[in-house]
Amino acid sequence: QVQLVESGGGLVQPGGSLRLSCAASGSIASINDMGWYRQAPGKERELVAVIGNGGSSNYTDSVKGRFTISRDNAKNTEYLQMNSLKPEDTAVYYCNADVWTSRNYYRKYWGQGTQVTVSS
Repeated sequence: QVQLVESGGGLVQPGGSLRLSCAASGSIASINDMGWYRQAPGKERELVAVIGNGGSSNYTDSVKGRFTISRDNAKNTEYLQMNSLKPEDTAVYYCNADVWTSRNYYRKYWGQGTQVTVSS
């Protein structure tokens, strides 16, 4: 069993900042890519950012220069620092991780989602 637990969402004013965290635990041998997705009401879930286990990262165009993804491999944890937030960033944010389990299974696991609301 592998679990991903997110924290750090909430309500913030436009221009503000939030930091999301996602901790993976359980029968983990190693983790490859870790990422953040978001889903706004009435819209498809979209990729926000992804980071490899070596630290290379990619972002969707709408968050480049404002969001930063990072990870702590020793803690099996990833982070999403979100600055200069805009109302259009409002969504439920989901983390995921591509995990090799201790039983040699490889699959993508998801967090439960955390609400981010950007509003004055």
